[in-house]
Amino acid sequence: MLLPAAGARAERMDVVRITSAMRNPYTDDLAGEEVEVSAADQVRRLLALIADLPGDDMRRCFNPGWGIRARTATARLFEIAFCFHCHGARLWGPEVPAEQQGFHPFDADSPSGQELLTRLRATDQAWNNPR
Repeated sequence: MLLPAAGARAERMDVVRITSAMRNPYTDDLAGEEVEVSAADQVRRLLALIADLPGDDMRRCFNPGWGIRARTATARLFEIAFCFHCHGARLWGPEVPAEQQGFHPFDADSPSGQELLTRLRATDQAWNNPR
């Protein structure tokens, strides 16, 4: 999946477990339970996984359960909402060129898709089970 060039400036990332049953998948705000990922190596690993997602045919549901919000210390760069059911991701934000904004198909069943889902679930588990 092609990431915006602003991804290189990302210092922090919020992983969002989108939980609202009434969520609007077209909103410009990721709402749900979130956990911040601020370790530079974790941010880079997550962005690398996203960048390595192969394309696929997008199905129709787009009911995202996960999202990420990439940011610097002071500004939001971009957000991506992922639907692992229909293999679709929606990319938007202030640092995303107009031609990149919108929906992008990805292969959620690929090794990188499954690894991304595993890592997203791991952040959710850490958030719900603080040590």
